[in-house]
This record gives sequence, C-alpha cells and structure tokens, in this order.
Amino acid sequence: MTTRAASAGAVPLWSLTLAEASARIAAGSLSPVALLESFLARIGEVDERIHSYIRVEAGQARAAAALAASQIATGQWRGPLHGIPFAVKDNYDVAGMPATAGSRLRLDHVPDRDADLVAQLKSAGAILIGKLSTWEFGTGNGGEYFDLPFPPARNPWDTERFTGGSSTGAGTAVAAGTAMFALGSDTTGSVRLPASATGTVGMIPTPGRLSTRGILPNCWSLDIPGPFAWTVEDCAIIMDALFGAPARGALPAMSLTRAVGQPVAGMHVAVIDDPGPGFPAADAALAAGLEEAVRVLERLGVRITRTRLPIPAAECFAATRMIGPAETAAIHEKELKEQADLMGFALRDKLMGGSLVRAVDYLAAQRLRRTVADEIDAMLRGFDALVTFGTLHLPPRLGVEPEMTAFTIDTMLTPFNLSGHPALVQCTGFSNGLPLHWQVVGNRGDEASIIRLASAYERATPWREKRAQP
Repeated sequence: MTTRAASAGAVPLWSLTLAEASARIAAGSLSPVALLESFLARIGEVDERIHSYIRVEAGQARAAAALAASQIATGQWRGPLHGIPFAVKDNYDVAGMPATAGSRLRLDHVPDRDADLVAQLKSAGAILIGKLSTWEFGTGNGGEYFDLPFPPARNPWDTERFTGGSSTGAGTAVAAGTAMFALGSDTTGSVRLPASATGTVGMIPTPGRLSTRGILPNCWSLDIPGPFAWTVEDCAIIMDALFGAPARGALPAMSLTRAVGQPVAGMHVAVIDDPGPGFPAADAALAAGLEEAVRVLERLGVRITRTRLPIPAAECFAATRMIGPAETAAIHEKELKEQADLMGFALRDKLMGGSLVRAVDYLAAQRLRRTVADEIDAMLRGFDALVTFGTLHLPPRLGVEPEMTAFTIDTMLTPFNLSGHPALVQCTGFSNGLPLHWQVVGNRGDEASIIRLASAYERATPWREKRAQP
C-alpha cells in the first residue's frame, strides 16, 4: 500500500489515495463524513474553473456518509470502498437523479434504477457525490464547440487545455481531487484518452467483465466501462469490487489487488513506439517519456522486445469510423430525425455521418476488426504485456479544433478497442506542466499482469506525488 504521511492532517484529505483513505477508515482514524466534506470543499474551491461536475448531490452524499460512518463504527465494515466518495459520467443511470448525458434532449430524463456498476459500488459502501461532465450522449466527433447546456470540462493542469473525450469530467475530477475515483465509458478511447490528458489512471478490462446495463449506449459492439483513479493500486481496488459480479457470460472473477507490488523481474514486455503508416510520430516529449519509462522497467528486471502493430493504428481507426458512427446513428435515429435542432454540433455531425455509412463498408470494417483481434492476440501471446502510447500528442488547447481533433484521432487506443484486450493508461512524467503517459496492454483475461507491471513502474517513479492545482 502507498503510504505518505502518518498523521491524518499532514495532507488534505481529498489528496489521499483511495488505499490510504480506506486503511484509515478501516482503522477508525478517519470518518467517511470528514472525507466527504473535504471533497465537497474541494469542489467548492475549484470546480467553477474546471467544470468537472454537471450535478453535485451534496445532501444525498452527506446522508450516505453518515450512514457509512455509523455502520463502520458498529462493526459493519463492507470492504475497502466503504465510505469512499466517487462520481460517475453522466451517461450512467442513477435512480432519482437526472441522467442528461450532457444533452438538451435529456434534461428531464430521471431513471428509476441505478446502472449495475453504480449499484455494485453503492452496495460496497461507496458514496456517490454526483454526475460528471461528458460529451453529448457520451460521444462526439473529437472537438468541443461550447454549444451544450453545460460548460466543457477543463484540464486541471492548465485550464486552457483540452481534457480529451468523452469521459471529460471523470479525468478532470480525479486529477483535481473533486472525486476520489470515477466511472467512465470507452468506445474508441473515451476512458484512456482523458486519462492521457489529465495524468490519471484510466483502465478498461476485457470486454464482458463489467456490465453495461444502465449506461446510455454509444456503440453496442465496442462500448466498455472503466474506472479512473489516482494510482494503479486504487484502480485495482475498484476493479476488484466491480469484478465481484461480472456480466453474464464473462470470464471468471479475479483479484487484482494481489498483483499490486508483485516483482516484475523476468516479465517479457513488448514495446511499440511507432504507430505505423498513416499517423504521425508521437510528440517528442511523449516519445522521450516512453523511452525513459522503458528504461525504468529494464532496471526492474523486465525483458524488453521491440515490435510493431500487425495492422497500422490508422487502419484500425478507419475501421472504428465505420463501426462507431453507424451504430450510434442506429441507436439514436429517432432523436436525429425529430430533435436534431436541439443537439450540439459534434453529436449531430457524428449521427449524420453515421447515417451515411454503407452496409458493405460497415461489414468490411467488422471483418477487419476480426483480423485485428486475431493478429494482436497472436502477437501478444508471446508477452506478459505490451507498452505503447495512448494518444500521440500532448493535451492541446481547448477550442482549437485541429489540435483537439488530432489529439483524439492520432492514437494507439483504437487497435485494442477492436481487438478486445484490456488496457490501462498511466502518467509517465510531465512536460512544461502537462502530463505525459503510456498505455499498458494485456492478454485477454489477464488484467493482473497489467496491474502488476503498472504498479511496479508507479512505485519506482515519483509522478503520483504531484497533484493538479487549477
């Protein structure tokens, strides 16, 4: 477990790791009420500048924290998430709470039941603070156009910078300390892209491990939920809680916290530092950060092999441009026909484009997806894990469309959406105050090797000691 200070007052409570806060709560030295109040105060202090939240439910959260404190005091501790504050992207349903998905079309939509993952976290005793900013319907075309009913989230490392999409508020909240952890969703990078931009840990598991019930669908065949956390250990704790009741037909549950801190000497890791033809090389700072991170692994005894993607990242992205918009248009055809005038530009642009995708092109993209999955699976089978970039660029200026679009499109994320492999993004340093990152990918069903490798890197580097101060 990460430890920094012996006394509860040494650092602000909102800046504790989840593991630290959980240990203090279990030991009786920290009350869930005090922890929640620290996050509510932090929201009041910074959220007007970063817009991580669409809705804060302080009253409900305080009642839940008081109940958690009472339960723990009487010996009813439920586990490491009991009393821990979290928030969810606003495409998740929460009973009795508006689920707007950032859209005028859904301002009055109030679900009567929780999304499965929200219900699991509440059952584990976690305290829901509220709903987080997102691109409209949890999707878009890669840009921000300032035409939605809620202001876009801003990057807490530099509020003039982009947060990535579409889980914009989730990355911002965890980086800035307005939530201890958050849930987002990823179709072609929408967890890992904001994690890249905000210096947080963002993870997607093997498809099928986590339920999507109660999450507004974007693309049936690619959607996958995932958490944001400050540390790899925190991410493992969250995933273990969610793995406790995996989706029907999913792989057997496993414990990821047991992988945290395990030695990595002897692991065999593939390194990909070239996206292949069609995309530019990574920004120089990201490339240097990747190389230094690889050297850290080598010092830890990891065996490194350089390799290439079997199919260029640009071709993988092109396939997702046929699959994603077409499926989104099919899901939201009625809204496009009847309420397009209420949509923001990004959603309307994507739905109109998706409506024009030919069936033959969609089917060809799905055939290519099978090839990508088979070939990446074959490549990874000889390795414990793979490391590469997430996006190929540093966080761009908010509102500068060519920069935002390049950040969103020029990535190494979509190959692993198509292939169905678990992946994690984590911080690998900073350049001019902006976070650097890499992506760690595992074999299907082997999230534990990702956690093992990423936690070893994290413990060997100082990057988690620096918090964003918007």
